[in-house]
Amino acid sequence: MDTGLDGVVAAVTKLSQVDGGAGRLIVRGHDIEELAADYDFADMAALLWDGLAPGQQDSAAIRQDLGQARSRVAAMLPVLLPAARDLSAIEGLRAGLAMLGDDTSDHLLLCAAVPVFTAALWRQSQGEAPVAPDPARGQAEDFLTMLTGGPVDQAAARALETYLVTVADHGLNASTFTARVVASTRAGIVSSVVAALCALKGPLHGGAPGPVLDMLDEIGDLDGVEPWLQRQFAAGERLMGFGHRVYRTRDPRADVLKAVVANLRGGANRIALAEAVERAILAQLAVRYPDRRLDTNVEFYTALALEAAGLPRELFTLAFAMGRVLGWTAHIFEQEQTGRIIRPASRYTGPVPKGETLVAIAG
Repeated sequence: MDTGLDGVVAAVTKLSQVDGGAGRLIVRGHDIEELAADYDFADMAALLWDGLAPGQQDSAAIRQDLGQARSRVAAMLPVLLPAARDLSAIEGLRAGLAMLGDDTSDHLLLCAAVPVFTAALWRQSQGEAPVAPDPARGQAEDFLTMLTGGPVDQAAARALETYLVTVADHGLNASTFTARVVASTRAGIVSSVVAALCALKGPLHGGAPGPVLDMLDEIGDLDGVEPWLQRQFAAGERLMGFGHRVYRTRDPRADVLKAVVANLRGGANRIALAEAVERAILAQLAVRYPDRRLDTNVEFYTALALEAAGLPRELFTLAFAMGRVLGWTAHIFEQEQTGRIIRPASRYTGPVPKGETLVAIAG
C-alpha cells in the first residue's frame, strides 16, 4: 500500500503520458515542446477532445465557438460580481462555475467561463468595471484585454497561449484525478470541474507558482542568492519550484516556459536573477542530496512567465485553471465512457468489536 497511490494505475487514458525518468511529457502522440511551439488554446482543445467531446470540431470551429461562448458567459457577470464581492478571486471563480448549473453540458462554456470570470473578478477587486469579451480574439489575447482594459502586447498574448498549452494536461495529477472521480459518479461536467478547481487551489498543487516570486523578492539581487540559500537550508525551509512527485529529472515544461520568459519585455524581466537562483539551488541540492535527483519544476518558470505576461500573482492559480480545464474536460469525457465508478479500497487499522479480531471482520 502507498498512501500517495504512487505507481497505482487508476485509469487507462489516451490523453497524456508523463515519463518521470526521462523528463518527457507526451500529449496524444506529441512531445509537449512541439505543441508549445505550434499550438494555441483552440488547437490544444481540438487535440485533447478529439474522439471524446460531443459534436467533434476542428480548431477553427472551436476558436469561433469559444469566442461566442465568452460573450454568453459575460451575461452572467451582473449576478456573479455582487455575490462574489467579498470573495477571493479563486473563490469567486468557484462560485461562478457552480452558477453554470449541473444541467450544463457545454464544455466550451466552462472553458470560456474561466477567463471571463477571472478577469471580471480581478477588475472588481481593483474597483474597475468589467470589460466585455471580443469573440474575434484568441483565448489568451481576449483574457489579457478583459483583464487590463487596454491594448495587449502580442508577445505577451502569445506567451500566455504557450503557457495554457503547456499546462493543459499532465497525467493523473491531483486535480485531474479528482475530476475523474467525480465524473465516475455521473455528477456532470460542471460538478467535476468545480471539484477539480478545489483540488487545484491547494498550495501543493496549483497554488505553488506565486511563492516563487515571493522567494525572488526576498533574494532581491544576484548578491543575495547565496546568503538567502544558506538561510533556507539552515532553517529547513522548502525551496519553491524544485523537485517533483513524478519527474526524477528536469520537468520538460520548465524549459518551454523559461524560453517564454526570455523573450518577454525586451529582456527587462527577472530571468538573469532566476537563472542565478536556479544554478545555485541545483548545485546545493546535488551536494546535499546526492542520491535523490531534485530538479527544476514547472512552477519555477511559470511564475516568471505569468509575471512577465502582466498577470498579478494572485491570479496565477486561476491562469493554471484556464489551461488545465482542457485536460479536466477531456478526462471527464474519457472517464464517463468507462461507465464505472471509481471506488478504491482502504485498510482498516481502528478498533474492532470486543472478542473479535481484525482478520475476522476484514473486508
